[in-house]
Amino acid sequence: MPNQLSTQTVSTQTPSSFLTLTVAPGKIIRGSGVLQTASAEITRLGTRPLIIAGNSTQEIAQNNLQAILTKGNTAQSSYGVDCCEASLKALKKTAQEHQADVIIGIGGGKALDTAKLVADQLHLPVVTIPTSAATCAAWTALSNVYSESGAFLYDVALSRCPDLLILDYDLIQTAPQRTLVAGIGDAIAKWYEASVSSGNSQQTLIISAVQQARVLRDILLQKSATALKEPGSEVWQEVVDATVLLAGVIGGMGGAQCRTVAAHAVHNGLTHISGHSSIHGEKVAYGILVQLRLEEMLQSNQLAASARQQLLKFYAEIGLPKNLSDLGLGNITLQELQTAAEIALEPKSDIHRLPFKVALEQLMAAMVSTTAPTDSRDVINRVSTRGMSEEVSE
Repeated sequence: MPNQLSTQTVSTQTPSSFLTLTVAPGKIIRGSGVLQTASAEITRLGTRPLIIAGNSTQEIAQNNLQAILTKGNTAQSSYGVDCCEASLKALKKTAQEHQADVIIGIGGGKALDTAKLVADQLHLPVVTIPTSAATCAAWTALSNVYSESGAFLYDVALSRCPDLLILDYDLIQTAPQRTLVAGIGDAIAKWYEASVSSGNSQQTLIISAVQQARVLRDILLQKSATALKEPGSEVWQEVVDATVLLAGVIGGMGGAQCRTVAAHAVHNGLTHISGHSSIHGEKVAYGILVQLRLEEMLQSNQLAASARQQLLKFYAEIGLPKNLSDLGLGNITLQELQTAAEIALEPKSDIHRLPFKVALEQLMAAMVSTTAPTDSRDVINRVSTRGMSEEVSE
């Protein structure tokens, strides 16, 4: 029998403000083979679904949603290659023409982000069915919007989390192992970002979110290597739960300030120079090292230095990128590096949740020194653009 969890939105009210947190999906169904038996749950939400999938997951949708497709009131459409404005506009029109009363997103993070945002714009319920464990997009009330070439543009806070999340381990297991590795990188960032932005908070739910992030980190550090060697095993399922579900809990409980800081800001900058050459969690994992390097360089933070060295060993063990070369950016030019850093430092960037200011040259220096030894003496005021020329091409 699949495990079922039913959760509700949590809100807190103070005398001076009213805060609504979109904490969790309305219902979660998880287990092996649950997708084949979940059609009744979906039809409770609507009888004229629009299924949104990626180009590579259209066949997966056909094979796994037969019980819904055979009823004849279903439309199916691809979001293309990104959750972008053109796709959103076209899919919204398709949904209206079909008179859809529920949106089903099946695929990776971008397919799910697209489905959630289309549903939110049309005020329709949404079902998320992840086909990999690469992100927690199946859980969250958030969609990231990109350009058609894969450059991050902005994110949209949605009115609620998905109405139904179906996590089928058998389906997740069909995804390339690289996606789970990337999901580990994306999820483990929650601790390094939440602890630095919110570690001193006195708010009950934020304290809870930060502690959950610590638990998430420990699970991933302890179990990831074994899980990757034993796909489908109990420990593998625990790591999948951590990347898809627990990572989403942290953003839901702690809100935006617990979700993203410098690691995700660096990811956003990199999308403007790397396009689709690496996937979300890989860029975020590299971004964690950049954030720790900044703490190390600008605050002489020895805990950050130790954490970076610990992560470098962990990354080497499971295959996460440690530097720009590992991201396929070994030939990055100085101008490209500056472009990525400038975007990461834009006024509305999450990097400004760091408890210290970061200058452009400081971020660039951190980006090219993620594997530096802990006893390195290249303090930022001695790192010049000329000194970076050994790491990047002019």
